[in-house]
Amino acid sequence: MKDNKFETKAIREGYKASQEQEHSAAIFLTSSFTFDSAEQAAQRFAKEEQGNVYSRFTNPTVEAFQDKLASLEDAESCLATASGMSAIFATIMTLSKPGDHIVASRGMFGTTTVLLNTIVNRFGIEVTFVDLPDLVTWQDSIQSNTKLFILETPSNPLGEVVDLRALSAISKKHNIILAVDNCVMTPALQKPLSLGADIVIHSATKYIDGQGRCLAGAIAGSSELLEEISSFIRTTGPTLSAFNAWVVLKGLETLPLRMRAHCENARQLANWLNDQSFVEKVHYLGLESHPHHQIAKEQQCDFGGIVSFEVSGGKEGAFRLINNTKMISITANLGDTKSTITHPASTTHARLSEDERRQSNISDNLIRISVGLEDISDIIDDLKP
Repeated sequence: MKDNKFETKAIREGYKASQEQEHSAAIFLTSSFTFDSAEQAAQRFAKEEQGNVYSRFTNPTVEAFQDKLASLEDAESCLATASGMSAIFATIMTLSKPGDHIVASRGMFGTTTVLLNTIVNRFGIEVTFVDLPDLVTWQDSIQSNTKLFILETPSNPLGEVVDLRALSAISKKHNIILAVDNCVMTPALQKPLSLGADIVIHSATKYIDGQGRCLAGAIAGSSELLEEISSFIRTTGPTLSAFNAWVVLKGLETLPLRMRAHCENARQLANWLNDQSFVEKVHYLGLESHPHHQIAKEQQCDFGGIVSFEVSGGKEGAFRLINNTKMISITANLGDTKSTITHPASTTHARLSEDERRQSNISDNLIRISVGLEDISDIIDDLKP
């Protein structure tokens, strides 16, 4: 199905019907698989014969999700994990070793920054943080032992963007692996591999599921790189369950439709917020006033469903607006059909130091909305003071 359009791949790719000839993907809720003989078991464990052994290694439902997402990302291969953070951790720990150096974007998801600062550095891996859009700083931060560039573009929650083609040219010149968290865009809006990235990482918990039902993660890229990461996942065990794989597999079917609707609602909300007296600044890539609007327009199909804005009154003003909502859900998750609202400085980025939040431009008056699929007039009404 390589020649089919994205929407068709999202629905049709990845299915392998069993002998029961089911029309919808089956859920293989089993921890292990049986063998015809002791010889077959030995061959399976030795990887001399293809087939399932144990669901920590492979599972047909998980494979269906992996195959579909790989197709949508134009990747050779895909690995599913138990969460987005396990996907990030598996990538980092496989592609770097003690004595290596990583360059990471400063504006990444707060927990990723905490991971790099408090866990990864325990293994003797040095990390340098840089401003995402600043290509000169990426270049200047390279050391002789730099093995990995890792970033999120657009960043969450401010929507900062880096020129992926230009950064890829830098990474390839120095033989550095470029890993991109594509959670905010999904392959429906951006394909980092086609822009020069080596690895794409997803928290499938977010837009890929799309309804806040379960945790899931994924890594996509070349078969060679993912074979290394697969060994780490198989041994350490952050495996995606068959049930959660089935949920996110079904989520992919409606992904392009949902992302278009998220983008349209977000665009209308950002324009409305831009005209409100209680709003000091709106961060949305779809606004021409956003400093990264043009590069986002060049490497994305649209601008996404995340709108962040700064309100007057500091932290108290932000809390007052959040607490005044009646319909929008107060939760730190994003990518749901339901609109969600959160205060990043005290939730998603709370474990960062005050200085780290300042460097990442996470202010006390910043609010993030993951714009859902409700009628836009109802979303706007819920935010009126």
